[in-house]
This record gives sequence, structure tokens and C-alpha cells, in this order.
Amino acid sequence: MTLYTAEDLSSELRYLQLLARSFPTIAEASTEIINLEAILNLPKGTEHFLTDIHGEYEAFQHVLKNASGTIKRKVSELFGNTLRESEKKELCTLIYYPEEKLEIVKQVEEDIDDWYLMTMNQLVQVCRTVSSKYSRSKVRKALPDEFSYIIQELLHENIMEPNHNKLAYVNGIFNSIVSTCRADSFITAMSNLIQRLVIDSLHIVGDIYDRGPGAHIIMDTLCNYHNFDIQWGNHDIIWMGAACGNMSCMANVIRISMRYANLSTLEDGYGINLLPLATFAMDTYGDDPCTIFMPRVKFADEPYDDKTVMRIAQMQKAIAIIQFKLEAQIINRHPEYKMQDRNLLHLIDFEKGVLKVGGKEYKMLDTNFPTVDPKNPYKLTAEEQELMDKINFSFVNSEKLQKHMRCLYANGSMYKVANGNLLYHASIPLDEKGKFKEVVIGKDKYAGKALLDRVDQLVRVAYFGDDSAPEKIFAQDYMWYLWCGKDAPTFDKSKMATFERYFVAEKELHKEVKGNYYTLRDKEEICDMILDEFGVNSKYAHIINGHVPVKIKKGEDPLKANGKLLVIDGGFSRAYQPETGIAGYTLIFNSRGIQLVQHEPFESTQKAIQEGMDIISTSMLVEMTTRRMMVKDTDIGGELRKQIKELEKLLTAYRLGLIKQKPRKYPKFYIK
Repeated sequence: MTLYTAEDLSSELRYLQLLARSFPTIAEASTEIINLEAILNLPKGTEHFLTDIHGEYEAFQHVLKNASGTIKRKVSELFGNTLRESEKKELCTLIYYPEEKLEIVKQVEEDIDDWYLMTMNQLVQVCRTVSSKYSRSKVRKALPDEFSYIIQELLHENIMEPNHNKLAYVNGIFNSIVSTCRADSFITAMSNLIQRLVIDSLHIVGDIYDRGPGAHIIMDTLCNYHNFDIQWGNHDIIWMGAACGNMSCMANVIRISMRYANLSTLEDGYGINLLPLATFAMDTYGDDPCTIFMPRVKFADEPYDDKTVMRIAQMQKAIAIIQFKLEAQIINRHPEYKMQDRNLLHLIDFEKGVLKVGGKEYKMLDTNFPTVDPKNPYKLTAEEQELMDKINFSFVNSEKLQKHMRCLYANGSMYKVANGNLLYHASIPLDEKGKFKEVVIGKDKYAGKALLDRVDQLVRVAYFGDDSAPEKIFAQDYMWYLWCGKDAPTFDKSKMATFERYFVAEKELHKEVKGNYYTLRDKEEICDMILDEFGVNSKYAHIINGHVPVKIKKGEDPLKANGKLLVIDGGFSRAYQPETGIAGYTLIFNSRGIQLVQHEPFESTQKAIQEGMDIISTSMLVEMTTRRMMVKDTDIGGELRKQIKELEKLLTAYRLGLIKQKPRKYPKFYIK
């Protein structure tokens, strides 16, 4: 314990008097120090990293439930050869999907009471294993209220080597649970508790939205998760921009949803009224085959008939043309974006049906533009403006969308430093020499950490700022820039070639040149420079990225810069899997080291429940710690040491008579 003098504490007495309200006696302050010191010597909790989920809610939920194979490994280690492989698989499936699995078991099990007793015993053993690295207080806070006392009793009795004086007591608990018809509820509660305890914190390194059908379901799961954070990706930002009122962001969100035949997130998830768009599209493009706008139905979550597919294609074309007009308006308001090359409607020769770019003419794949006035191509028609006003009303007044966006803001940021790892979705813009690139925002320039800090601030102003303030209007436009701007840290490519990919066959116009970061990040010295910029100098420091899928089929490696940087976007999205060859990476960082987990495609939740089909995963040890990491080695450990230091000062203040002890009149748990 550090020794302090009265002079040392003189400037802090006001703060210590406030602290004394929580710990009014020497005994209580001492007890808290003892508790905190003990926690410092517990093993570090397990961190789980996912990125680029892109609406694939079934695969996401399964990976979350099985903790990237951690539960399966725990069950295997615990039961070894005492259970057959089929029995261990059944137990794991029960832990992942307790309610659904119980219904199946009850239909086939002849002696259900005996099965209940055996299964509850097994679940308690698994729970004891996964809770062993936490303090009793932390475990107690995670317990379901209705079974809290019972589970505490069972967790602290060794079932494998029972106390013979309490053997009847433990058996009595199990028998009573069965006889009172509470076995199903207890098994469900235990399974959910195991899922809760096996992962201490969850990091989502961007891109929850777009392509897949269930981003809203993923957000429901996250908003109820016990401990998580998000580093925003450009696909998250575009939805955040839409929610704060940016019509260009709204148009992009709808267009992407139409492209992947994903109407469920918009309509079922957020109640966005697409009827005005459908009506407008049918009126405007009713005779248009919309060939190049046919949705990618093979990635859709449900089958569509030909008539519906045609309607979605018409809606996609309608909103795409509106998007190009709205984007041009933002670009013209902000010449500092240097994105004038993205305004292409005025380069169309409507008579010849060609696009004139760079002195060359490219034949257009579609020349039907009934809403584009060649003399003023970027002006919305009266009908288009009316449509966007209705869409805007739907977005800003969607209660569930706004709830999810507030969750994204409350738990999200542009980057995060967590236990020696630097997390951000895409890039830190760099120049050709590998120095931090200066990026213009308004009248000022920012680079490195200062750039991400300024962007983080603008993202919040766009949503929470005063509606009439110029800063908010500026910030809302910048939300769109973060989606596709060439110096945006969430994108960092020369362009987003949406127009060219739709309308021109020549691949030369489709090319999106990645920023310098994506090649320079392979160098260890560059990663060290970035880590230093963000004050990360841990022995086990890493940069963790997503954004650009790792194409295993082409020999790409998720480990860069001698293991300093990990790219864990491996293709959660079904639309990416033909290119990547796998179905995503996840990362596990526990007290013994870091493991990269490579996943095969997930078939379906139904097969996982009925047939016990787990995701086939392969683990690769990235780094093993020289000794087991404890809480004292983590960021939380640093905070606890600060608390201990303050409590030690309070103890000294009590003992020197600088602050009087005031014993509680009532036990602590009565104090509100």
C-alpha cells in the first residue's frame, strides 16, 4: 500500500469526501480494496471479434451462440471420453438452442424425467467450468432472477466429487425442479447463462447492414447483449445517415436492398413504406425491361416469382436514378470532396446512347432515362421529390430504426483500443510515402488519430445536433461522404463505381483503386507507426480490420505485417462466399492467447437444431501469451488499480483524521 501524507491529500479532500459516501468506514474501504486486489488476479475474460456480418443473422446468431467453437471445445475438454461424440454434439445443440431442442427431445425421449436429471447435471458442470474465471459477484449478476439462488447453490457444490453431507441436498434440488415442472425453464436458463458467461465482451468491427436479410434481427440481439461495442463501417454509416435525414443515404440504402432482393429489413424490420416507390417505378418504368437492374435473387432469403422480381428491378432503377441526382447535389455543395468525377449523368449522349469519359465513348447498356432532363440532369422531377419526401418521413419516423441507431451511437465509435488491440473497420488514410494523409474536412485538415476523432464527432453531430445549426447540415452531408468518399477512413478507395457497373460493360471503368493503406499495411513498420499514433504499445498489440474480404481461394492471408494486423472479413455475406471460398473469420482473445477461427458456410438454423449441424470451423493460433493473462494485464485492470489507489488515499485520510468515519445506520443493501 502506498503511503500518503496529509500534505499529499490536501488538494484531493473534496473528492475523497465524495468517495467516503460510498465507503464511510475504514472497514468498508479496506474490504473493497481486498475485493479489487483479488479480481486483479483472476484470468482475463474472453473477447470475441466479428466483422462484416452484412445482415446474415442466422450465421451471426449461431457463431454468437457457439462462441466460435468455444462451447464445443469446453464440452469436449470437460467430458472427454465419458460421453460419446454424438452425446456431446446433442449437449452443445441444447446449449445453443435450448427451447427448440427441448421440443424435439420430448417427442422422442422415453424417460424424460431421467433425461432431465442427467442433462441438468451436465449443464451445471459446463456452467461451473465457464464461470470459474469470474468472481462470484460477477456470476451472480449474470444469473436469471427466478433461478438465481438455486444456480448459486449448484455452482458452488462439486457435483463430480460431491460433499456426502450435501449429496441428498443437491439431488433434492434436481428432483424438485423436475417434480414442479420447471425443468424446461431451468435448462433454458442454464443454457443461456453458459452462452452469456463464455464470452466476456463482444467486438463488432463494422458492417452489420446490407445484403443479407436480417440486419434488424442482428441489432435486436446486440441491443440486448451484455457487453459489446461497434466500430462503424461504411454500411453502418449509410444507415445512420439515412436515419438522421440524409436523402442520398436513404436512396443508397433502398437501392442496395433492391439489388439483393432484401425487402425484409426495410419493410418487416423497420416499417419503411415502399408502396410509393413501387407505384412510382411501375408508372415510370412499366414498359422498361430493366435488364441490368435484375436483383440477385439467389442470395435472397425467400423465393420470388417473376412478377415480383420485375417489380423489384423497376424499383431499383427508379431509386438508382434518384440516388445519382441527390449525390450530385451533395458533391456540388462540397467541392472540397473532389468528387466531381462521380457526376456522370451530364456526360451521357442521349442521342447516340453513349457515356463520354476521358475522351472516350462507352456504349450504354441502358438508355431509357425518362426522368432525366439532358439540360438539367441532376434536378429531381416533381414526382421524384414527392416520393423522397414520403421516404424521408418513413425513415425519420421509424421507431425501431431510430432505436437501433441510438444503440449504434451509444455503443459505437470510429475506433477502439481494447487490451492492446486497435480496432477500426477499414483504414487510416496514408500518402504514397506511408505518412498519415492530411484530409480536408471543411476548412481544416486532419490526419491519423485526429482525423478519426473529428469524424467521430461529426457522425454524432449529424444525429444529435441542433436541426437548424449549419454544423449539423454539414455533418449530414459528410455522412454520405463517409460511405463512398475517396479519403473517408471507412472507405478509402478512388471511387465507388456504382453508375459504371450498372450502365457500362467495359471493366476499365469498374475499377476501384484502393488507397495506399491497403498495400502499406503489409509492412510491420507501418503498423507500428499506426499503433504508436493511437498510443497502443502493448507487447501483444495488433490492428484488427474488416471491410475488404480475404479471398482465400486466391491465396490471400488474413495475417499481415508479420502478424501485427489481422483482417477478419472472410465472407459472412453469402454474396461474397463464391469469391472468398469461406464463410468468414472470427477472432477469440482469451487469457492464453489469440485464435483466428475460419468458418465454413452455415446451412441453416433448422438443420443446426434438428440434425445438430454446427458450423465447421478451423482454429489457427495467432499468438500465445508467455504466461496466462490476468485481469491486472487488461484495460479493466488499469481502471481497478486506479480505484485501489483512490481507496488507499481514503484510508489514509480516515487514519490521519482528515475525514471522519460515519458508520451506516442500516446494512449496506438497504441503502438506495
